[in-house]
Amino acid sequence: MSQAEDIESVDEDGVIESVSGPVVTATDLDARMNDVVYVGDEGLMGEVIEIEGNLTTIQVYEETSGVGPGEPVQNTGEPLSVDLGPGMMDSIYDGVQRPLDVLEDKMGTAFLDRGVDAPGIDLEKKWEFEPTVEEGDAVEPGDAVGVVEETVTIDHKVMVPPDYEGGEVTAIESGEFTVEETVAELSSGEEIQMHQEWPVREARPAGDKETPTEPLVTGQRVQDGLFPLAKGGTAAIPGPFGSGKTVTQQQLAKWSDADIVVYIGCGERGNEMTEVIEDFPELPDPQTGNPLMARTCLIANTSNMPVAARESCIYTGITIAEYYRDMGYDVALMADSTSRWAEAMREISSRLEEMPGEEGYPAYLAAALSEFYERAGKFQLINGGEGSISVVGAVSPPGGDFSEPVTQNTLRIVKTFWALDADLAERRHFPSINWNESYSLYKDQLDPWWESNVAGDWAETRQWAVDVLDEEDELQEIVQLVGKDALPEDQQLTLEVARYLREAWLQQNALHDVDTYCEPEKTYRMLGAIQTFNDEAFEALDAGVPPEEITDVDAAPQLNRMGTAEEWEEFIDEIENDLKEQLRALY
Repeated sequence: MSQAEDIESVDEDGVIESVSGPVVTATDLDARMNDVVYVGDEGLMGEVIEIEGNLTTIQVYEETSGVGPGEPVQNTGEPLSVDLGPGMMDSIYDGVQRPLDVLEDKMGTAFLDRGVDAPGIDLEKKWEFEPTVEEGDAVEPGDAVGVVEETVTIDHKVMVPPDYEGGEVTAIESGEFTVEETVAELSSGEEIQMHQEWPVREARPAGDKETPTEPLVTGQRVQDGLFPLAKGGTAAIPGPFGSGKTVTQQQLAKWSDADIVVYIGCGERGNEMTEVIEDFPELPDPQTGNPLMARTCLIANTSNMPVAARESCIYTGITIAEYYRDMGYDVALMADSTSRWAEAMREISSRLEEMPGEEGYPAYLAAALSEFYERAGKFQLINGGEGSISVVGAVSPPGGDFSEPVTQNTLRIVKTFWALDADLAERRHFPSINWNESYSLYKDQLDPWWESNVAGDWAETRQWAVDVLDEEDELQEIVQLVGKDALPEDQQLTLEVARYLREAWLQQNALHDVDTYCEPEKTYRMLGAIQTFNDEAFEALDAGVPPEEITDVDAAPQLNRMGTAEEWEEFIDEIENDLKEQLRALY
């Protein structure tokens, strides 16, 4: 149901029998599953989640203290839906798409009363509509009939709703309209407005899923270089407290080359969402130079908000993402974190007295996670175009235990796994992605893009880096027993090369103006410089130069400055030339 619906238009037809936290039971309520209801004298929004005879169970999206038996329950007869239309970019919503800035103005304070509501998009604002079809043109579901400049970055395409029949355009004109005014009429008698509604738990229709062949360029070397994510792919970022999950997701939201970003703060601490809300309006978009919020929609459902709304915020976010996907955009959705979402389901399940699964999570945890991640993908749209949704979900396993149910069930679904490591975080190595535990199943299908757009030997160069890091991991066990000096000279040199891979390439400073974002060409060139050091160093070793003399050359430490160099192309060229001259001078 649209948040715009007037509560007074709904008939009273039920009575509260009991209240247990966010779970309310009602009798004599004529309702269907997933219907939106208003609970109690204050009209708290809720959703029907179970019907058994005359007893209806409701999850309420607001705090229920003070609500008691005997109070009325009003059924809307409609499922929980979101308002879709221009105005969603540069907006901040709660878990059920109530605009927080509008509610703050309405209440005059940041502390909101229960039952307060507002439409998800501004119903009064007029938008400049420009038709893209003419009278007599035939349009089908999903086709655009016009565009609206939603922000300086995003052109909002006004589409024929997917549940319409379509037909010939009989009337259309340019001008200023509100989202509820008709902008086009069809021969079928259907009228098209800028405003659509869609149930959040139902995926918007699309054509076939396609195999993604283009990477989501993140600007983070360890992710682009070793464990890439495809546009239309799925990824998980599990890690213990303090390992950098939120900063990693914020970096992806800031710098990834998606057209649209939907960022969901699902049950995280308020200060982390505050940082996002304060930073994003100030940051320039690296693709356009416009404000980053011009292509971003934030859903803030922090840990102090009602637990039931946390369960719904994931669906709200993915539905908004699907709407922009239908316009042909590449959308990146960040969910921070799916563990808090699963904990909300666990709490509601326990209050329903359902049979618990592993660690108390509901038995349908795996199915719920699959249903969410399956809405990602690169799609052939119903209008013949293409669009994609890339989903990155953070996971917060208690104590960093990756064997817990949410992490394990997520691992079975996603194709990219960025495992955060507490030990790396303690050593101030960020992003703290463990290169020995992480993986990407997209590498083979993305390699042709990297080879044609960045470098023809991309796959071979990356594999060289992986082999060196794998060898270092094996040698570290010996080093801890007998020390580095006991190793053969070639293995000592391998450890030195691996150290530069870790410190100069895999490590990246999110707070540095230059190093926070690394374009693919720079990622490749930095790796190539370290490979140059490796090749020249082993040539010198074969010529009889001792390892300590090789590692003492003046040019080698300059590798650690490549990430922060503003004129990086000239800087890397100079390092490679110096390495060759200085190492060849030793023999």
